[in-house]
Amino acid sequence: MSQANQNDYRGPQGIFSGASRFNAISFVVNQLLGERSTATLVQIKAVTNAGDLSPVGFVDVLPLVNQLDGDGNAVPHGVVHGLPYFRMQGGTNAIILDPQVGDIGMAVFADRDISSVKANKGQANPGSMRRSDKADGMYIGGFLNGTPTQYVQFSEAGIRIHSPTQVKLDAPDVQISAQTVEIAATTSATVTTPIFTVNGDTALNGNISQTAGSSAGTTQLLGPVTVTNDLTAAGKSVSTHTHHENGAGGNTNPPN
Repeated sequence: MSQANQNDYRGPQGIFSGASRFNAISFVVNQLLGERSTATLVQIKAVTNAGDLSPVGFVDVLPLVNQLDGDGNAVPHGVVHGLPYFRMQGGTNAIILDPQVGDIGMAVFADRDISSVKANKGQANPGSMRRSDKADGMYIGGFLNGTPTQYVQFSEAGIRIHSPTQVKLDAPDVQISAQTVEIAATTSATVTTPIFTVNGDTALNGNISQTAGSSAGTTQLLGPVTVTNDLTAAGKSVSTHTHHENGAGGNTNPPN
């Protein structure tokens, strides 16, 4: 702003705002239109929820597009508090993905005061006569953010679920139906269940060991059982063991 017009500066008015009747009317119209908030990019400054199982919460946001005064100087917005955020939910079914501090998303602003509806979670009269105010905003996230490290990815190659920590399925019944199912564990795979049932042929590539804590476990097989090489029971080889002959003093030949 030049020294010459510092004394006549009136907030958003520019140098030519009153230069003509048309300019003056345009200025007034633009000011009235500028009071109506529609939608803008915002950044999350606070969140009431943190991914736990809870109702949809609220966020405090900072509008990122600055205001400008009549001389083109930036006038940053203040933080807008208590905006309900969007969750994909139908009835009691939902995808819980709460926003986090630092996220960038979009805030849309209702035509009328929604404070009574927010408080009652039901039909209500406007809480005041304000119109298209930033206080009546709602947050929809997911704009201009970085590369995720935990995600569900949909592509032509299929669906991929990736987590750097843990993926947990919690349900009374889990069913997997597919032509092929492969489990690749680089360290170990553990199944804890009272009964483990396999319906179909079983191929095992590797060693098998049985442990049952302090007491021996039992194995029951409804044969026939075919062993290609040797079978050892209680330290005795089934294919090479011999018996001592009573009276003759010698041992029998190994089984044929």
